[in-house]
Amino acid sequence: MPGPRQIRGGNLLARALHQKGIEHVFTLAGGFCNPALEGFMECQMRVINCPHEQIAGHLADGHARMTRIPAVCLVGPEGFANAVPAMMEAWGERSPVIFVTGSSTLKRQGAGGFKEIDDVAIAEPLTKYSASVTDGTRIGEFVDRAYKIATSGYPGPVHLSIPVDIMFSSFPETAGAEERPFDRTHRAPARAWPDPEALGEVLDLITAAKRPILIGGHGVWWSNNEAKLEKAARALNIPFFNVPYHQKLLGEDNEIYMGLADIHQYPPSKYALEACDVAIMVGGRLDNQMNFGNPPLFPQTLQLICVNGSHEEIDFNRAADHVLLSDPGAFFDALIDLPASGKWSLGSTWLDLNRAKRDEWVTATINDLDGESDEKIHPLQLALDVQEPLGDNDFLLFDGGNTHFWSEIAVNLCGWRGKKLKGIFHPGSYSMLGCGVSFALSAKNLNPHSTVVLISGDGAFLSGGLSIEAAFQENTPIIVVVDNNGGLDCISQQQERLFDSGTHFATDFRDIPFHGLFEGLGGYGELVETREQLLPALKRAIASGLPACLNVKAKGVISPIVLATTSKRDKASIE
Repeated sequence: MPGPRQIRGGNLLARALHQKGIEHVFTLAGGFCNPALEGFMECQMRVINCPHEQIAGHLADGHARMTRIPAVCLVGPEGFANAVPAMMEAWGERSPVIFVTGSSTLKRQGAGGFKEIDDVAIAEPLTKYSASVTDGTRIGEFVDRAYKIATSGYPGPVHLSIPVDIMFSSFPETAGAEERPFDRTHRAPARAWPDPEALGEVLDLITAAKRPILIGGHGVWWSNNEAKLEKAARALNIPFFNVPYHQKLLGEDNEIYMGLADIHQYPPSKYALEACDVAIMVGGRLDNQMNFGNPPLFPQTLQLICVNGSHEEIDFNRAADHVLLSDPGAFFDALIDLPASGKWSLGSTWLDLNRAKRDEWVTATINDLDGESDEKIHPLQLALDVQEPLGDNDFLLFDGGNTHFWSEIAVNLCGWRGKKLKGIFHPGSYSMLGCGVSFALSAKNLNPHSTVVLISGDGAFLSGGLSIEAAFQENTPIIVVVDNNGGLDCISQQQERLFDSGTHFATDFRDIPFHGLFEGLGGYGELVETREQLLPALKRAIASGLPACLNVKAKGVISPIVLATTSKRDKASIE
């Protein structure tokens, strides 16, 4: 009687990933990938071939962020180093990307094998789990472990290194099936429920508060609890703030959403933090974005509560006055139940005051902008005008230094005035330049009937702009608006304040015809030199149905956050 069918290790890999419900793989199809590609083809999994390994990683990251479902980045041994920046960006946003990379043959490891590097060690600090598959019959086991680690607790990227000989060698198609777990299909990850006594103590503090605020981080997003967050904040009249750089949890137009918990990109948050008596941060980290929990961002006059769904987050938030291990949804349920308990008496005065502060800031900011008379468009005006033709089914993305900062301000301004968008995406806490095009492609792939617009700094586009070829390859019409100020403006502005000479150095670009690049590839392109030209050009780009670029000659204007962080001549970092 014949034994089970023999298949290659790459096919075993494809089947194990398919069993988890993964549908999308992003790759640069090198020779190492062929056994897996054969398996993906048999499993009818969609494979997107990319012009560079870093782009494959960013596309997998963008897909995972938007769907909250793990995606795969598959690259060969020589492509591992190129994928590392995408690995870092995914790590910053805790995106559950499964990176599968090739390595030299297991037989010759340690002897100078083909393209041999210690990829497991390199990936370890940038992932939740990094391991080498040492036995082809255990491929399913390694995939099962990596998947569960990627999606459990605080999610994040994982890395599997597969030696070339294991990838190409043949094994029984039933390899590993005789060991538990026998069912390796996707199961919802376990979640932490709060200790009743600890939850009660935290709720007592919140109930006694007169001026509480809520701050949400990406732990809320990955646990899929934005709706409960909104319901809790509305029920209790608590103003809500988003952790900077992380996923937007509520629409900018939402009446309980104020803006970023960032005193530079949203100055009214300074008032809220100074006046509040209890700050409740859910699913976030007390890292540099949150000034490590210290004054002046969090004054000594307030009680700081951190609620997190995994022990690693709790350990990171040692600076908090009170911590609670709890799934964000379970915590929000407890908040939602407070009014029915008869213990909640906070009215709308505190929320209304924060809304009034936001209104004052919006009015003053737009009035200041109306006074601009320079012929070149202000980057804030650029980000405001780009949103005008977008509707509530459309996406806005941004990428860059000052471009990112000005765009954050612009979406708050437009949101306060009623602008609704389906989604806003941008780089995560590492502020990785060059991932904007890939993220825009991810948004369009998942929402083919939406208009997707990316505002990219010229430096950011140069960092990853050739990923636009994937848009042409996949027939994915996105619009890229290049905020072209002629250089790395965020850096040159720091130099002007840091250098004794008051000048900048090694940060200028030549006059680059970004729109011509798109035209040459078969897309739509326009040069925009004045504000009056922008909106008509954007409408033509959208109507073209092609990957499009508006090359906008904008003036370099220092953003509030860069101005604040470079106010000391001996220090020009973000911290």
